[in-house]
Amino acid sequence: MPTVYHLLGLHMHQPPGNLQFLLDNNEWEARQIILCYDRPLKYARRYADVGHFCVGFSGILLEQLQDPEIVKRYAGVVDIPKMLETYRQTPNIEIVGMGYYHPIFPLIPTDDWDEQIERGKKKILEVFGREPKTFWPPEMAFSKEMIPALARHGYERVIIDSVHVKPKEAMNRERVMYRAHIAEYGGAKITVVPRDRDLSNAQESGLDPAWFEGEVRNKTAGASQPCLVTTWTDGENGGWFRQIDEAAGFWGHFFAPYMERVRSNQMAIRPIALSQFLAENPPEGLVDVQTGAWNVGSTSGYDFSQWAGSDSQRKALQAIWQLCRSYQECARSLSADRPGIAHPALRRARECLLRAETSCYLFWGDAWIPKLYEETRIAQQLLDEIKR
Repeated sequence: MPTVYHLLGLHMHQPPGNLQFLLDNNEWEARQIILCYDRPLKYARRYADVGHFCVGFSGILLEQLQDPEIVKRYAGVVDIPKMLETYRQTPNIEIVGMGYYHPIFPLIPTDDWDEQIERGKKKILEVFGREPKTFWPPEMAFSKEMIPALARHGYERVIIDSVHVKPKEAMNRERVMYRAHIAEYGGAKITVVPRDRDLSNAQESGLDPAWFEGEVRNKTAGASQPCLVTTWTDGENGGWFRQIDEAAGFWGHFFAPYMERVRSNQMAIRPIALSQFLAENPPEGLVDVQTGAWNVGSTSGYDFSQWAGSDSQRKALQAIWQLCRSYQECARSLSADRPGIAHPALRRARECLLRAETSCYLFWGDAWIPKLYEETRIAQQLLDEIKR
C-alpha cells in the first residue's frame, strides 16, 4: 500500500478589536482563546521529530497581537511577543497566508482583492520572517477568478474544500481527493490541495488517533500512489480547542497520542510538511474549481448563504460595492488634481472600506452587520469631505 501522509492545518482569526472586546466583557473566554495561539508551539517543540502542521493567521489578528495594550493585558496568560518570535523559530510549523481582514473574496469588489492579499502576506513576513507560499481562503471561499491575483503576489498553492474540486480528466476518487492538482484561469496557474471535508469535521468536533487511522485507511484503500490527506479547521473555536484541561481537548486527547504512535511506528499515517510532499509528489492533472466555501453552521458551502443569504446581508454587501465605487471615483479625481500625493483622508477611507469587508460582520447576520455599516459610514463621510 502506498504511503499515506497527513497535512494538518489550523486557521486563526479574530475580527477587528475583538481581543480587546473579550478582555473587557468575557475575560475567561479571552484567556481560552489566547492560549489556543500558544499551544501549537508547545506541541510542535515536543514532537519536533515527527510533528508537522500548518498554521494560518489573518493580518488583523496579528495586528491585534502586536498592540502594546493587548500585549500588556494578556501578559499574565501568554507572553505574546515571545510567542510570535517562537513561531519564527519553529521550522516544523508551516505558516500560511490569507486576506488581511479575512474577507469573502468572491463577494467583495475585485478592486480590493490585491490589497487584501498583499497586506496579509506582508504582515506574515513582518511578524514571522517567512514569505508564505500557501494561501488559505478565508471561510474557504474561493472562485477560480482569484487565481491570477494569488499568482501575482507569489502564492504557489491554495487549499480548497474537496467538494469543489472537479477533475478535467479521468481520475478515481482517491486521486482527486488525496493528490495535488493544477488549476488555471486567465493565463495563471496555481497548485490546488483538496481538504477532506468529512475528516476536517471530525477534527473540529473531536476524534482520537485509532478512529482517525481507521477512517484514513478506508478512504485511501484504493490508492496506487502516495496520498496526502488534508484536514483543516479553526484552531481557536469550540470547546475542543479551547479546553483548558489539555488532556481533554484536541492537543492532549488527539494530537499527542497520535504523535506518540507515529514516533513508535504504530501509525500507518505520516505527518508531513506541504512543501515536502509537493517536492516529492508534484501536482498532477488539471482540475476545475467550482465557486464555493466550506460548510459552517447549517450551510453546505455550495453557495454563500451563510454570508449573503438574507436581505440584510445582501444590502450590506451592496453598501460595500457602492462605497468601493465612490472610493475609486474619488481616488481618480485626486490623482488627476494632485498626482503623486496621497491624501490622508483617502487613506483612512480606504482602511475603513477594507475593514468593512471582514467576513465576521456578515457571518453573524443582523447582530454584527451594524459593525460593517459603521465602517462604511465613516468612509463615506471622509470621501464626502474630500469632495467638498
